[in-house]
Amino acid sequence: MDLDALTSARRGEWARLDELARLRSPSGPEVDELVARYRSASADLADIKTSAGRTPTGDHVSTLLGRARLRLTTTGDSPLRQVPRFFAQQLPAALYRVRWTTLVIAVGFVAVGSLVAAWIAGDPAVLAALGDRADLEHYAENEFTDYYSENPAADFAGLVWTNNAWIAAQCVMFGITGLWPVYVLVQNAVGVGTAAAVLFAFGRGDVFFASILPHGLLELTCIFVAGAAGLHVFWAWIAPGRRSRGAALAEAGRSMATIVVGLVLALALSGLIEGFITRQPWPAWVKIGIGAMALGAFLAYMLVLGRRAVRAGETGDLTEAEAGTPRLVAG
Repeated sequence: MDLDALTSARRGEWARLDELARLRSPSGPEVDELVARYRSASADLADIKTSAGRTPTGDHVSTLLGRARLRLTTTGDSPLRQVPRFFAQQLPAALYRVRWTTLVIAVGFVAVGSLVAAWIAGDPAVLAALGDRADLEHYAENEFTDYYSENPAADFAGLVWTNNAWIAAQCVMFGITGLWPVYVLVQNAVGVGTAAAVLFAFGRGDVFFASILPHGLLELTCIFVAGAAGLHVFWAWIAPGRRSRGAALAEAGRSMATIVVGLVLALALSGLIEGFITRQPWPAWVKIGIGAMALGAFLAYMLVLGRRAVRAGETGDLTEAEAGTPRLVAG
């Protein structure tokens, strides 16, 4: 078979197939024509593969057939119908996929923060290098807690929400570098460890935990998840498996972008806690209990609902109808 001759003879028919497959509301005759041209193009693809193996022309026809097949066998959901699936299946499945990486990051964060705190608090010279003793004492006695109450609650909640959401988004967007998420996490661990060291040095360790934990339990967990998502994008680039590197990155990017949406909402909750709860003169156990309940709800959503979604076949990625026909790799 002459592939060039076949391409020249069928180009118009393949273009018509593509045109029909893209129609939003085809008429009855157009659907019949789509079916007929689908069958004809399928026969052409079989001839191409039999005589020439895998070729760019064959790949093109295969893509057209995939689009036509999806048009014939699926119906698009309205945006309103997609919202329940997103929150009940896509988002929890995407979160569940990064659970172990999140755990490793959490352990590493606590380890780095604890080591920094122990180093600074245990060495007077290092502590002194942070500033004058009077300034450090003022920070421990006043500035650390005043930070949470010096601005109106609503304004402060919005500020920390947007800041943390931006940090989480950066971890995913720049995750392909493999360095940016690690840099953000280490920087935050060092910052938390340094603050803890100063407060512990002046006998205010209880104030540190009472001020950090109410909102920090959920807030830091979200940052851990964001770092894990970014590193998953990086790993898809490094080790795409049997997929092409572009396909692996596209799949990981879509799934991890799903996580960003969920984290923005979760960080809104932690922002409300930080803005309205942390500043309250309530017993520490009450405030920490509220933060623990928020974290528990997030983890239940991530692990329990996520596990169910994954077992049902959800990956956190778009469906084939939404993302397009994947390229199959034999071997």
